[in-house]
Amino acid sequence: MAPERHSNVVGFDDAPFPPRYRGKVKVVGAVFAGLRFDGVLIGEIEKDGFDAADVLFELITSSKFAEHIRLIMLQGIAFGGFNVVDVFTLHKRIRLPILIVARREPNYESIRQALLTRIPEGERKWAVLERLGPMERVNNVYIQRVGMSLEEARRTVERFSIYGHIPEPLRVAHLIASALTLGESRGRV
Repeated sequence: MAPERHSNVVGFDDAPFPPRYRGKVKVVGAVFAGLRFDGVLIGEIEKDGFDAADVLFELITSSKFAEHIRLIMLQGIAFGGFNVVDVFTLHKRIRLPILIVARREPNYESIRQALLTRIPEGERKWAVLERLGPMERVNNVYIQRVGMSLEEARRTVERFSIYGHIPEPLRVAHLIASALTLGESRGRV
């Protein structure tokens, strides 16, 4: 049997924050080697900013895991409110496929309205979402992908979804991120 192409994965999620919060938001990366949890990356992004791609790039490339990571998973495309991850720039810089996973399909019209009327650099952020196109249904989640086929994405989601519908790197990142700000892990991914 051939080795799995995307066996070393980092999954990122953001930490919760209170309503009307301004400032930095923690992002957590859970690093997996196959199904073994191998490490954690922690950084900060600006709430509603546009620095998430740069922060994720630095977290990955400056880590001891850099040479082993083969895939980046994101819990949605926006962290810290509307800090949209420019996945195309990140993919071009880091040369790794990116898999975005969501439990449910977002309401694109309300997102577009918010980005274009209330959020700094909203037009640039909306352009990233438009370029990605609609989410694709894979089993019980929705995905978007850059640098990988639909079949690769499907196999990856299936391989890493052990205790539910969300892949383990994202589930673990979510648990750690919520514990960082709430003192304990909680909530659904």
